Amino acid sequence: MEERVGQNSVPPAGSIDKYKILDVKPMRSMIPVFSMSPQAPISGEYPSGFNPFFPFGGPQPPAARVAVTPAPLRAYRAGETSGFSISGTKKHAASHSKSSKKKYVDRTPVVYTDMGFLVGITPPLREDGNRDVVNLILMTFDALRRRLCQLEDAKQLSTGIIKRADLKACNNLMSKGIRTNQRKRVGVVPGVEVGDIFFFRMELCIVGLHAQSMGGIDSLHIRGEFEEETLAISIVSSGEYDDEAEDNDVLIYTGQGENFNKKDKHLTDQKLQRGNLALDRSSRQHNEVRVIRGIREGVNQTSKIYVYDGLYKIEDSWVDRAKSGGGGVFKYKLVRIPGQPSGFSVWKSIRKWKSGFPSRTGLILADLSPGAESIPVSLVNDIDNEKAPAYFTYFQSLRHPKSFNLMQPSHGCNCAKACAPGDLNCSCIRTTDGDFPYISNGVLVSRKQLVHECGPSCQCSPNCKNRASQSGLKYHMEVFKTTDRGWGLRSLDPIRAGSFICEYAGEVIDRVKLSQLVRERDDDYVFDTTRSFDTFKWNYEPRILEEVSANDSSEDYALPYPLIVTAKSVGNVARFMNHSCSPNVFWQPVLYEENNQSFLHVAFFALRHIPPLTELTYDYGISGAEGSSAQKGGRKKCFCGSSKCRGSFG
Repeated sequence: MEERVGQNSVPPAGSIDKYKILDVKPMRSMIPVFSMSPQAPISGEYPSGFNPFFPFGGPQPPAARVAVTPAPLRAYRAGETSGFSISGTKKHAASHSKSSKKKYVDRTPVVYTDMGFLVGITPPLREDGNRDVVNLILMTFDALRRRLCQLEDAKQLSTGIIKRADLKACNNLMSKGIRTNQRKRVGVVPGVEVGDIFFFRMELCIVGLHAQSMGGIDSLHIRGEFEEETLAISIVSSGEYDDEAEDNDVLIYTGQGENFNKKDKHLTDQKLQRGNLALDRSSRQHNEVRVIRGIREGVNQTSKIYVYDGLYKIEDSWVDRAKSGGGGVFKYKLVRIPGQPSGFSVWKSIRKWKSGFPSRTGLILADLSPGAESIPVSLVNDIDNEKAPAYFTYFQSLRHPKSFNLMQPSHGCNCAKACAPGDLNCSCIRTTDGDFPYISNGVLVSRKQLVHECGPSCQCSPNCKNRASQSGLKYHMEVFKTTDRGWGLRSLDPIRAGSFICEYAGEVIDRVKLSQLVRERDDDYVFDTTRSFDTFKWNYEPRILEEVSANDSSEDYALPYPLIVTAKSVGNVARFMNHSCSPNVFWQPVLYEENNQSFLHVAFFALRHIPPLTELTYDYGISGAEGSSAQKGGRKKCFCGSSKCRGSFG
């Protein structure tokens, strides 16, 4: 093979017969077996200490029988199955010796209990989803994961076999039938849109985008005219193999190999089997392949974010040498199908904007704050010639009139360093029934009637996780001109569900002042907690974890007093967030102490994962009911475009 393929060479199309290079013979007995059993092993290694689970191993129709039965790989001796591991280790297929038995993983089937009814997942929706169902499944998963993280942080949860909270949450949901798009398919997955982001590989599994929890190539068995074929239906490009090409619509994907190491060296030639064989067949069948790109981006550079980049087709394939030598590797050239929304290209553009080359089209102001936020807030208009929004003073929090009726003062906590989850000696934690409201990365666990945070009078350090809403912006925000709703707000960074976005800053006013603004049609920048808001469930379902219902805190807010804020003259980026009847942001009342007195604040958190350059919106609510602060004359026509649009707001 080394004499036939040059170092890092890309042969012209049709110039090399890859089958001759690989010396692959059409032996039916050499086709690997892709079992449809729930206990079938999937490629890749598993972190020590937990059993693998198989996302698409639930009840499925039996595989179609073919005329000739291939010999299973386990029937060959270890030397004949080089590069293939049955036990999930780096070693070859194990013999039946006593020492090798210790390396087998217990694959006792998980008891399946259908609890989809708890979140509204019926058997038909489990097979084929839609946008609402996909969002519901992802929200259910992340709510459960956050709760498990909360319990682990407080040391109230035994680790068990599965260590990571994302694996536990997915395994729990899978075993209870809480999933969607279980039926494998080629092409579009119902409810998943190009540009969607995922912070965990498990999220790809539960929505049916990519079945393999560890492997990069997912496949589907299709019965052909003469035999059963296995086609590649999705790939995850992790970036470990230098998969990116100069063209955003082209991906050079490196095949699977058991002997890949971190120094980018393949010790032996990759084999045309399993995922590589599926990709090879797809290159001949020209079927659509879903591409998910793994990117190290955002606030946490140590973890990956997975971006669904749409449908591709394999246009070419060849055998190449790894850059630092070693064996031959398969290369597959995938080209994006035209006419799809932007996906990965958005991330590439943002990288260039942040570096300053080239400068952002339509950039008016580099920092709207100005300097008030630690991260600049850019102002962009690539729609028309309007230079800036109406003048206002940028302010990060609330301005309280002296006559505002405050609550009884409190005295804060006495924690020496940061408040520790589960520490009932902390007075701030005791106010939340012992549950720390945030997990270690500052993400909100659940909506609560009222979140009590540490304030200036508390003795804990300024970086205490229980001050999440007081540390200013954490993302690169951008105020931009929309096509039909004035100015809007979006982020250049991906935002994880439950992350703090900003506070609604401005001047606190009373009902008399609000009534005056409504009469003058000057209430565009008003936030009123007395409005009626659509109810929705964001917290985890306790019965999924077999918890008693008492642990499920109410999602109905209990405010100590009404709060009305106008941001017309004084405010921050929150004043630019538009209304939507299907928002991706929600508000949460937060209480903390300032100058020995307690004040109420309105904090905004991400309802779900939000991709970069996606407009941030929340529900403005409806006024005009008995006892509300405004009248029906204050209602405004809604242009959110949602399928659930109410027609008006305010």
